[in-house]
Amino acid sequence: MSYASRVVLRLPLSSEGLLAAFVEQCLRDRVALIAVVGEGAARIEDIIDELVVGDGMDDTRFVVTTSHSNETMEEVLEFAGLWNDERNQPVQIVSL
Repeated sequence: MSYASRVVLRLPLSSEGLLAAFVEQCLRDRVALIAVVGEGAARIEDIIDELVVGDGMDDTRFVVTTSHSNETMEEVLEFAGLWNDERNQPVQIVSL
């Protein structure tokens, strides 16, 4: 599966173990934004950031992440839709 350039990750996750593969696919697909929405979003955003940065040796690994614990899906979709994106693809909602 390939991802759009702006992704909203809906929590809760079925398994945190799916995050690593999700992040790697997002990097391959040149995702510009991962907005995490739901309870515990800040913690999941931190995990995603750690997965992106890895050992810090590869500066091509980059994606902007945001967390939205106290916002509705509609608010986060609006935020992501306003995110400047050169590919101008629709925002994609992802559940893992």
